[in-house]
Amino acid sequence: MSHVSPTCDPAAGSSGSSRGADRSRPDACPGALQVHQAADGGLARVRVPGGVVAAEQLRALAAVAAELGDGHLELTSRANIQLRGLGSGTEPRLAERIAAVGLLPSRTHERVRNILASPLSGRDGVGAWDVAPLVADLDRELCARPELAELSGRFLFTLDDGRGDVAGLDGDVGALAVESGRAAMWLAGQDIGLRVPAAEVVAVMLAAASAFLAERAAQDSRAWRITELTDGVARVRDRLATEFGHAQSTHAQSMHAQSMHAQSMHAQSGELAPSPVVSPHPHGPVGLIEQQDGLVTLAVVVPLGRLSAQQAEALADAALDGGGELRTTPWRGIVVRDLPPAAARHWSSTMDSHGLVVDPASPWVGVSACAGRPGCGKAMADVRADASRWTRLAARATADGLPVHWVGCGRRCGRPRGRVVEVVATGAGYEVTRDGRVLAELAVPAGPGTTGDIEETAAAVDAARRDQ
Repeated sequence: MSHVSPTCDPAAGSSGSSRGADRSRPDACPGALQVHQAADGGLARVRVPGGVVAAEQLRALAAVAAELGDGHLELTSRANIQLRGLGSGTEPRLAERIAAVGLLPSRTHERVRNILASPLSGRDGVGAWDVAPLVADLDRELCARPELAELSGRFLFTLDDGRGDVAGLDGDVGALAVESGRAAMWLAGQDIGLRVPAAEVVAVMLAAASAFLAERAAQDSRAWRITELTDGVARVRDRLATEFGHAQSTHAQSMHAQSMHAQSMHAQSGELAPSPVVSPHPHGPVGLIEQQDGLVTLAVVVPLGRLSAQQAEALADAALDGGGELRTTPWRGIVVRDLPPAAARHWSSTMDSHGLVVDPASPWVGVSACAGRPGCGKAMADVRADASRWTRLAARATADGLPVHWVGCGRRCGRPRGRVVEVVATGAGYEVTRDGRVLAELAVPAGPGTTGDIEETAAAVDAARRDQ
């Protein structure tokens, strides 16, 4: 039997619509309770809304991974945390352990708590206003609405503080902070013209999710995402303007909903200025970042998103010198905020000694990979091992260099949004591609002790990253 590692976004990295995708089967996106059986054992995905995880929660997950899985935690492109290599029958113990530390607040909604938020929001002064407080509100209200348990595990909410870091990451329902404490509302990556006060953002986002479900039912569709509906953005937007008004209990609130509808119409006619243009960031924050309050944020890259128990312990210790929390990022990194400057310098050195990346010019910055062999039965190569060998020979990263994504087959699971250099295993070797064009075809290295072919691969990938 072939075991294939699942992807929570079959269209990830595609610039087109995912309409026409096969949705005849139930959504198999893994969760903490719905464990996927991969080639290397069970795979569980723990949702971490906004990437926020307490130090003790990270320790608990690392302990569970060591006792029940392969000893590692994996960071996903939606800032969630995966455990692999779970033994058969461990699901009840896994659920019990993560529930005990507050990581399973709802058994019915656990797979739909997909919320991305700007990880530096409220700290470095770059965003329009701080969206971090909205994460817990959105998560709580999402879990409180029974009908929203019908969303798929692929449906994604984004809260962007105005810097444009997560608004371009393929969200279904998004809020982008703009001036005067308001937010521009987005559907499927498009600004739909609605501008709402910060206090109403959560209600409007949940109304949009409900509007998606209503439109899905009206179309007799099994769509998992807004782009899979016929005219999805336009129809969900129109339902949102109407249905949000029906959810209000006072005349004044109803009038506000009418105003929202009017703004939407003005936006279509060009009368309303669009929100800032955003594009997918090639990588997230890296290194020491000064905060407005004099404290420091430490942002690390986790090579290939794979975190050992020892690394997790070090990060948890660092967080206790700050606010006691960490934030996982959609670029497979971790941010520790609110550190005193001396502690930040100490922990930066410590993370480097633990194999975590704190240098913005490290070749690891912007590099990702699918599971590859042995975790996925479809993979044609151990892409993580080959990516690691390549990185040891690669040139230092530059601010404008493209991300690099290694994949074990043509399915290209986990591909980042935007322009990417892809290194695709073919069975006979690797193809280096960019913008749909094959730039080089290379033989598979003979083994860990050889360097000839991997040097050729490194040169080809480095050239593709920079020659844009």
